[in-house]
Amino acid sequence: MEVREIEPRSLWNHFADLNAVPRPSKKEERVIAFIQDFGSELGLETYTDPVGNVIIKKPATEGLEDRATVILQSHLDMVHQKNADTDFDFDSQGIQMYVDGDWVRAKGTTLGADNGIGVAAIMAVLSADDIPHPPIEALFTIDEETGMTGAMNLEQGILKGSILLNLDTEDDDEFSIGCAGGIDTNTRKHFTTEVVDQHEKAYKITVNGLKGGHSGVDIDLERGNANKIMNRLMYNCQEHELRVASIDGGSLRNAIPRESFATVVVLTDAYLKEFDKRVAEIKAEYQHEDPDLNIEIEETEMPFHALSERDTELLTQALYGCHNGVLKMSRAIEGLVETSSSLARVKLEDGVFITQSLQRSSVESGKMDVAYTVAAPFHLLECEVEHGGAYPGWAPNPDSKIMTVLKNKYEELFNESPKIMAIHAGLECGLLGERVSGLDMISFGPTIKGAHSPDERCSIKSTLKFWNLFLATLADIPKN
Repeated sequence: MEVREIEPRSLWNHFADLNAVPRPSKKEERVIAFIQDFGSELGLETYTDPVGNVIIKKPATEGLEDRATVILQSHLDMVHQKNADTDFDFDSQGIQMYVDGDWVRAKGTTLGADNGIGVAAIMAVLSADDIPHPPIEALFTIDEETGMTGAMNLEQGILKGSILLNLDTEDDDEFSIGCAGGIDTNTRKHFTTEVVDQHEKAYKITVNGLKGGHSGVDIDLERGNANKIMNRLMYNCQEHELRVASIDGGSLRNAIPRESFATVVVLTDAYLKEFDKRVAEIKAEYQHEDPDLNIEIEETEMPFHALSERDTELLTQALYGCHNGVLKMSRAIEGLVETSSSLARVKLEDGVFITQSLQRSSVESGKMDVAYTVAAPFHLLECEVEHGGAYPGWAPNPDSKIMTVLKNKYEELFNESPKIMAIHAGLECGLLGERVSGLDMISFGPTIKGAHSPDERCSIKSTLKFWNLFLATLADIPKN
């Protein structure tokens, strides 16, 4: 079966059209134009605000003119991740999709179902002439994945809706009514390197095969972090006079790093025995969470420069001291991660050392506390430390009317109750609630697994379930 043959065909065809357009965060010009053309060709009022968010407005269908105006919202950008052995250019190629049983997947790359399925669902409603709905303001935001700058800078006064349906939750039986806030902690230091003694030996270390995933939603699964694993392989090897020449680990700020590569210089082959011992220990620790973890070492071409032994020791100590993973679980909501951090990026090249990490918390003070915790070892290393990209959390509203509507519709359609929860990830609802006053908000969507990794996949059955719930909700929006 081809993707375009899946039901509901309108949704999947719009998704296929969308996925033919390259749409990395910060480079959304082509997808913005695509959505602008889509709205204009339908003859609908279409507007792009100064930062690039696209708003398309559609009047209510007959008989629903007196219902509250609903903002339908999803983000246009997608996380670009691929396997190391996949030859793919995200800037010029469309996503290559295929059907695998109940799943739609991509060939060696992220799928873009996060949040492309939400975008496609909104497009399907806008383009239909047989779907009952209230007045609609469709909001397609940009740059959600790398800072939420679209939602953060949405032009005020352009939206008049009082209900927001965010289509960016990734389990079809869950409704999100709250989310974590986040902040980036980035560090930088320039080390003076030393000329390498040609009597030494150089080795390339590879860590790959990890599952990775979303650094918020998946952080409690305790999957391996390639940056932390690589650091363990280099740490405390003074007896082998180990010096690090380069590191290249992770890629995106909001993805658990799956791969890391490093070049080290050692005086003797004795390091190889120590290396094998550490590999065995690490693989044993992650045999359940990451059974495909691969760690290799091979002799490589000698670099011209490397850090000194002392600077190698200080760098690896700082990385060891950098908190990664869950810091605190919520006491208010059972099973919810309250505060966490993910060491997303580590790079050392020509003596320039950088790290990027993302801290999340549903408690504002907790968010700042973990950000300072992460920064502390890098301050001790005398790095430049910068906190930025902060965005607020979204406090749950237990009296939400739209939550009641969705809950009732879900129970009517599926004869079971949904899970009402907050999530440990950034949703744009917190920011949009600040930009548009008085919004009653909820987030829901189909089941998507492996977001932010090449294992990303979207359930076909779940998408049909989500679609039916979406349409039933639009037909029963309360009156103004």
